[in-house]
Amino acid sequence: MPREHQYFVYLLTNWNNKVMYVGMTNDLVRRMHEHRSKAVKGFTEKYNVHRLVYFERTTDVHAALAREKEIKKWRREKKDALVVQANPHWRDLGEDLGLGFRHPA
Repeated sequence: MPREHQYFVYLLTNWNNKVMYVGMTNDLVRRMHEHRSKAVKGFTEKYNVHRLVYFERTTDVHAALAREKEIKKWRREKKDALVVQANPHWRDLGEDLGLGFRHPA
């Protein structure tokens, strides 16, 4: 029986929730480690964006890519409302994934 793949669309923010990043991956734990350790140079490394505040899971890679593009086009207010609906206190959901460490700012 073939293994069912999982894909995640996720939102990250910085320490004061001023900067937001939307991404997509097939391994959320690995990707969060990459963001938090600044293993990948780019936006999240430059702006210290590593707090996971929202994610969605799907088994359809095309749906995940479409959803990522959809959310990226949204105004900030709509992204904030998405986070508040699922995570009203803007907790770092990475801790629920066993990613309790904090990268120094």
